[in-house]
Amino acid sequence: MLIEKLCKEQNLTDDEFRTLLETDRYDDALREAADAVRREHYGTDVYLRGLIEFTNFCKNDCLYCGIRRSNKCASRYRLTEEDIMACCKEGYGLGYRTFVLQGGEDPYFTDERVCQIVREIRTRYPDCAITLSIGEKSRESYQAFFDAGANRYLLRHETADPTLYSRLHPAELSLENRIRCLYDLKDIGYQVGAGMMVGCPGQTTDHLIRDLRFLQELKPDMIGIGPFIPHKDTPFKDEQRGDLYLVLRLLGILRLMFPWVLLPATTALGTIHPQGRELGLKMGANVIMPNLSPVSVRKKYMLYDDKICTGEESAQCVDCLERRVTSVGYQIVSGRGDVKR
Repeated sequence: MLIEKLCKEQNLTDDEFRTLLETDRYDDALREAADAVRREHYGTDVYLRGLIEFTNFCKNDCLYCGIRRSNKCASRYRLTEEDIMACCKEGYGLGYRTFVLQGGEDPYFTDERVCQIVREIRTRYPDCAITLSIGEKSRESYQAFFDAGANRYLLRHETADPTLYSRLHPAELSLENRIRCLYDLKDIGYQVGAGMMVGCPGQTTDHLIRDLRFLQELKPDMIGIGPFIPHKDTPFKDEQRGDLYLVLRLLGILRLMFPWVLLPATTALGTIHPQGRELGLKMGANVIMPNLSPVSVRKKYMLYDDKICTGEESAQCVDCLERRVTSVGYQIVSGRGDVKR
C-alpha cells in the first residue's frame, strides 16, 4: 500500500506521488498515518510562534503578492523598534517563546537596523528563539543577523520549477538565487524553513512533485505550505484559489517524508476554511503562528484577500487558541519548540 511504503521509506516514485496527490482515495489512511508519526516524534504538542509583521513596504513586484511595490492601493507602514519591543513584551507575557519578524524586502531596514532589533530582543529575552522572514539577502547579511542572535529563518521557495517561478516573479528574481539563499542559511547554522504555494496559477502535479524532490535535497527544519489566495490588486486577481484538500494531502505527505519537521497549520489554511488549521493539525501539522502585530496594522499586511488577522487567531486570544487545539486532540505548549531530528 502506498501509505505503508511512504511511512517505511519516506519516499515514493513520481507516479506514486502523483496517485496520492490526484485522488482522495488514500486521504483517510494518510491522515491516520501522519497523525501517528507526528505523535511519535512530537506527541500532542503544538508550538506557538508570535508573528510580528513589522513592515509592508517591499522592493519586489511578485505577481501574486498584495504588498508588491506596484500596488498603489496598499496602505504602507513600518513599526519602530519600540513598537516591535512592545509586541515582544506582550507576547512574552502571554507565554510566547518564539518571535517571528516578518516583512517585505524593505530597504529602510538595513542590516544595521535589523541587527540592532535582533540584539535587543536577544538581550531582553535570552530564552526565546528569534526567527526572521525578510526575504533574499547576501550571505554576509545572513551571517550578521545570525551573529546578532537570530536562530531561524523562513524563506519559502514558492516553487522549485524555474519556468513556473518566472511566471510568478519579476525578471530580477530567480529561483537560482532563492535556492542559494536557502543553502547559505543552512550552512551558517540557522534552523531553516522552506515551502511552496499550493494551487498557484499554472501549477501542475508535476510541479508539486518537483517541490517534494527539492525538499528531499534541502532537508529543511520547517516546511510552510499554504494555498494560493488571490489579491484584488494584483495581476492574479481573477485566478482561482488553491484547493483545501490538496494542501491537506500535501501536509500529510510531508509529515511522512520528514517525520522530524516543524510543520505549520498556516493562516492561509484558516482563511480558506473556518476549521482549516484544525484540519491541518489532524494531518500532521504541529505549529501555529498567531499574530502579535499591533491591531492597527494587521489589516494592512495583506499578502492575499480576506486574510484572518483579528479575533480568535490573534496572539492575544490564547484561551481561544487552546480551545481550538484541544478540540482536535492536541495541546498548546510553551517553549521554543525546536526541531527534533
